Amino acid sequence: MNHLLRGLAANENLPPALVDRLIAVADDETADRLAVRSDLSHAQAVALAGRVEESAVRLAYEGRLTAADTDPRARPDVALALLDTGAGPAAWARRLAADPVVEHREKLAACPNLPPDVLDTLLADPEAHVVAEVALRAPAHVAARLAAHPRAEVRRAVAANEAAPPSALASLLDGDGPPATHRCPAHEGEPPSSDHGPAPEPFWDGLHTCAAHELIRAALHNPATPAEAVTRFADHPSRLLRWPLAARRDLTPEVYETLARDPVPGIRAELAENPAIGDDVIRALADDACHDVRRALAENPRVPLDVLTRLAGGTRTGAAPLPRIASASPAEVAALAASADPAVRMLAARRRDLPAGLLDALAADPDAKVAGAVASHPGLAEPRLRDLVRRHGVQVIAGIAANPDATPALLAELARRRPPVRKALRAIAGHANATAPALLACLDDPEARVVAAGHPALPTQVITALVTGADLRSAEAAAANPSLPHAVMTELLPPAPAPAV
Repeated sequence: MNHLLRGLAANENLPPALVDRLIAVADDETADRLAVRSDLSHAQAVALAGRVEESAVRLAYEGRLTAADTDPRARPDVALALLDTGAGPAAWARRLAADPVVEHREKLAACPNLPPDVLDTLLADPEAHVVAEVALRAPAHVAARLAAHPRAEVRRAVAANEAAPPSALASLLDGDGPPATHRCPAHEGEPPSSDHGPAPEPFWDGLHTCAAHELIRAALHNPATPAEAVTRFADHPSRLLRWPLAARRDLTPEVYETLARDPVPGIRAELAENPAIGDDVIRALADDACHDVRRALAENPRVPLDVLTRLAGGTRTGAAPLPRIASASPAEVAALAASADPAVRMLAARRRDLPAGLLDALAADPDAKVAGAVASHPGLAEPRLRDLVRRHGVQVIAGIAANPDATPALLAELARRRPPVRKALRAIAGHANATAPALLACLDDPEARVVAAGHPALPTQVITALVTGADLRSAEAAAANPSLPHAVMTELLPPAPAPAV
């Protein structure tokens, strides 16, 4: 029964009286669905929080509960959720700053816009976790002070804080802060791994490896850390410290050239996507032996078109328009569409804003992959879509089934095609233009049936039958179908529990 209750909880057409009945019998999963209903009233939210205590935090984050609904002493978790969304009073923050439960103080430290006196209390907290949460979001003057904190965990949080002063971040990389004062249980007594570099370096001494390593990584990832402070890590023995540099956009050409020669393919792939790299590095990476590097380079918005067209033939670039193609001028797109290489024509075919003439020309392309790339694009008339089916068959049918301009008649024909094209059936089952004939044909496919069960154009008697069927996923989707009769919704709900005497 729970799957049906979950479906009803998501049904946008469930009447308010039945929402009340559903709240009265809700379990955790059903409460999760109810909590996000757009029509949930304040009274219903309060009732749901009383029925399923675990739902109260979600309801608070959804804006369904207010401070007047909450006792911070009984439900500090709900009070923290309201403070996190800015809906809790300052008095709660002051109370929770002295809460004996560390997790509560740590959660409070992550809340925005806390009063200054609450921040001061949290900064003096004896638990490093609490102070570190403050350090992650602290303003510049506070972050500068915390950069000299004796606990490595706090300094690591400062290293990740983009509001921290650049000079403080640079000093953390230079090791000017005090050494870590605690041992790492996971690595205590172990020799440094090859990723952590040679043992003589103080932060690879086997005692502070984890804390120092994570601090440096955080500072290297932080765009506020000065470029001149991170440059020396481009050839560091640890790949984990070289890696963040590949994504930075403020380094010198010489550093990018060093990273382009890195032995780790993942670092080169990260670099290949970076729009700050120059033409020489781009062209060197275009010849990289690793496919993932070339694939990443194709995603670079500044890759020259001649490099991109060279990559097109031997690199899988996905179905979405590449950034450089998305920004191409009309003349560039037309030139790509006129290429003798079908892989290059496909680059243009992925644009969703092609002019009508160019769209029709690509739909008439003799290469099935090129034609298939535009099959789902809006703007193709029904005769053109039918011609695509006639010329290329199963190679383009799934794309046509996803075309927003596909007509009900065409969708029904594609759904009845034998043997069935299962990917097409799943697209048809969720298509806004699908009518009963097409949807009924989708029910034979297990995955398409789940989607079709929630389609409002499915006949009422079929929706009702699916609700009571053996396929639990389809039954849940049918219970969420807004076309499900109210009488059936009522029958699916168990009786409300009798009031306590």
